[in-house]
Amino acid sequence: MNYLSVEKLSRSIGEKLLFDQITFGIEKGDKTALIARNGAGKSTLLNIIAGLESADSGEVVFRNNITVSYLPQVDSFSDNFSIIDTIFDTQTPVIQAIKEYEIALSLSQHANSSNLQRRLHQAIEEMDRLDAWNFEFRAKEILSRFGIDDIFKNMGELSGGQRKKTALAKTLIAKTDLLILDEPTNHLDIEMIEWLEEYLSSSNTTLLMVTHDRYFLDQVCNNIIELDNHTLYSYKGKYDYFLEKKAERLANAVAEHAKIRQLYHAELAWIHTSPQARTTKAKARIQSFEQLKERTTQEREAKAEGFQVKTERIGNKILEINNLDFSYDDNVLLNDFSYIFKKGEKCGIVGKNGSGKSTLLKLIMGEIKADGGKITPGLTIQFGYFAQDGLPFAGNKRVIELVKEQAEVIRMENGNYVGASQFLNYFGFKYDQQYTYYEDLSGGERRKLHLLITLLKNPNFLILDEPTNDFDIDTLNLLEDFLYHYKGCLLVVSHDRWFMDKLVDHIFIFEGSGKIKDHYGNYTEYRLAARKALHIAKQQHKSKMAAIQSTPSAKPVSNRRTFKENQELEHLEIEIGQLEEEKRALITRFDSGNGSAEELLLWSSRYRIVDEELEIKTVRWIELSEKEG
Repeated sequence: MNYLSVEKLSRSIGEKLLFDQITFGIEKGDKTALIARNGAGKSTLLNIIAGLESADSGEVVFRNNITVSYLPQVDSFSDNFSIIDTIFDTQTPVIQAIKEYEIALSLSQHANSSNLQRRLHQAIEEMDRLDAWNFEFRAKEILSRFGIDDIFKNMGELSGGQRKKTALAKTLIAKTDLLILDEPTNHLDIEMIEWLEEYLSSSNTTLLMVTHDRYFLDQVCNNIIELDNHTLYSYKGKYDYFLEKKAERLANAVAEHAKIRQLYHAELAWIHTSPQARTTKAKARIQSFEQLKERTTQEREAKAEGFQVKTERIGNKILEINNLDFSYDDNVLLNDFSYIFKKGEKCGIVGKNGSGKSTLLKLIMGEIKADGGKITPGLTIQFGYFAQDGLPFAGNKRVIELVKEQAEVIRMENGNYVGASQFLNYFGFKYDQQYTYYEDLSGGERRKLHLLITLLKNPNFLILDEPTNDFDIDTLNLLEDFLYHYKGCLLVVSHDRWFMDKLVDHIFIFEGSGKIKDHYGNYTEYRLAARKALHIAKQQHKSKMAAIQSTPSAKPVSNRRTFKENQELEHLEIEIGQLEEEKRALITRFDSGNGSAEELLLWSSRYRIVDEELEIKTVRWIELSEKEG
């Protein structure tokens, strides 16, 4: 039996049909990706499966006794709850024991009373009884990996990215049979995405996931289901297999549409005859025509090749950055950074969150002032800046109105002109959607509109800060094709490795503390080069150590202990004896089973110090003993 079975599920929102009579199953061990355009109902489908929303018809069936964890795209956490209350909010005995232990440990570290020590001792006993230490270690490892150190901080104090990480950590910590994730890589830097990629691909957890990150999808998932035009299509394979089979399906659909189009024209000719008396048979034919018309209008409009906006002429001088410095409080983000951009160059920026990537873009755009150095753009440069903050619109307008405020018509690279409506349609805003009010758009649709308005301004230097967030794969392909043929300069911050590999010819790696490495090539080439360099360094170190060990060393006359070294050796022998005696005494105390919780903590801390000192002094004693007396 499947872990999850979805049977003939249908859902509409108002008059908009999202999916109709869809059926699929998830077997144990499957790692399945759900792909669809924005607005097609991906998140709604996951919410229905997780029990947060209801379907119009159909059912969702889980196998008996399996556990399910769900990461929604938007959390519903209370701002007044702490991180520990949010993460450990389930009532299972193990989770409650860990939560009580963490609270008791934190309180005992900040105050000292017999009640607190008794509480900590009881918490330790309960952890022992439930064998919860491995689970607690795993929880701390995941929290540490996500940079969540203060687990007593309130959720209301966290940024959007920190809340997402907390939600993801909560989902991963729970031992679960089926994991359902909605856009898990949003707000994560590349290093975190690669860790999550390795974690999920190596685990035995069954997975159902929505993601637009194609590298992540390709590395983790072995099964893809696509929600397209209210219908579900299944592909038993990885992303390349999906692309191949989808291309075949669309090719077959073109042939089918050609037949439908011919029939449509024949029916249209008949309907225009307007017979005076409509018989029952004629009325049935009119109804059939309306159904045929609906099928025909569902055909996607062919995308004109070379759909490129005309950019303004660009001179020889592009952008010069000289000795740029910037710090935030005591955190150095840029230190003596210099670079001269060349005509037509496409550069990417990668690095950990908080390392200064967005800061560099804001410095270039003049939104913040540098501590030192100079930024000099060429006289012909016209920037197009896509920021993470979104469009600063006052009031509420329709999509088409916002675009027409920038341009009624857009001049293309080939000299032709297209209307604002046609431009929107090319990038996925269908004609009926163009009259939607801005406030009624989804987060992904708002970001896409912001990006299109940036492109409409005919910039010759595009600066894009995380342009791929919340975009579906179809939109990403359109954007990549547009930027690939773009004639101007491009500087882009992105954690989407697929996007970066297709577009940029060299990258800046922000390593932290103001250090920026410059690598000519795309991200994958950089990662391969870095891994190769690390491998060579390790091999060289191994060879060097092997050569040292295999070479017989003739003891020179100078290999004699000095007077001071003789004294040090004598003292070391005494100190090592004392440390060994203390170590044995501590072990005896542990084995006795006596001692308060406070004493257990003190003994544990002292044992670690003694053990480390003993190892250091023993190594030094061996070094001195090998010398001649």
